[in-house]
Amino acid sequence: MANRAAPAAPSYAAVFVDFENVYYFLKNHFHDPPDLNDYVLALVRKLRETLAQQGLDCLVLNAYADFERLATAPQGGLYLMGVATRNVLGTHHKNAADMQLCIDALEVLYTRPDIGTFVLVAGDRDYIPLLQHLRRQARQVLVAGFREATSGDLLQNLGPQHFIDARELLPAATLALLEARRADRLVPAKMPAAEPVGKPTAPPPPADAPPAFDPVRPLASPDEQRCLAFMAAELLRLSQHRAVGELWLTPFLRRLTDEFPALPEYERRDLINSLRTAGALRIEKREGEQHPFSVIVLNPQHPAVRAAQSAAPPADA
Repeated sequence: MANRAAPAAPSYAAVFVDFENVYYFLKNHFHDPPDLNDYVLALVRKLRETLAQQGLDCLVLNAYADFERLATAPQGGLYLMGVATRNVLGTHHKNAADMQLCIDALEVLYTRPDIGTFVLVAGDRDYIPLLQHLRRQARQVLVAGFREATSGDLLQNLGPQHFIDARELLPAATLALLEARRADRLVPAKMPAAEPVGKPTAPPPPADAPPAFDPVRPLASPDEQRCLAFMAAELLRLSQHRAVGELWLTPFLRRLTDEFPALPEYERRDLINSLRTAGALRIEKREGEQHPFSVIVLNPQHPAVRAAQSAAPPADA
């Protein structure tokens, strides 16, 4: 009888989840959906199953967050899934989760030679030095995340073949429900008020009219004011040779990295979203030659916008 080949030994992996990154992306992008913990837990569970299908046995599973600042308490569910939670204290500007994650990843690298694959559920560009170091040590590195919350620099450095789209880790029905929720809140249905009998009604806006700004409210934080001032200065800088009335969103986000280097990407996006909900700007889609793109349009009627534009330094300053 021919000898049967012994089954291949499993390869071992370590998974590090920047829980705050995933939590706040789902919260902000899908407008604070209920049962938020369930969605994050389902994502982590599916990731572990996906890695197992690739022959990777997850010996280390860690999740990082300032859990006391979260509106929900996911530690129990993570514990039952075999995920160790690392509670790290954050600040208003920068949480410490990414720093602790990097320290733990390096500890595993130098103390667990049996672990050949490192999986980061994160998307901040701050992790690029860690990923580069792991790869120089001949470790396989995978990153799972949502593309909207994943740094383009990180993706370029890592390579698309090593990226796992977090959308594919959510059940199709759950993802459809979340997308429907987001669509409903981006374009809220507003019933017109009843007009008195005999009063002429205003003509409807033209079909190609730009979307309206959100209702005006005062800015809530110094960071919002600083971000708005930076937008006004950017528009002034770009208008040196010809008038510019809008900012391309993606290039501006890259510039915002230099203005707010201590903020992770999702918090920089949150600043823009906060300014949008304050009525200071709106985001519009444009059709490009190859791909559509988004632009930022400031609301000239917002008091904070007028103040930022009047205070913007000269272009040659």
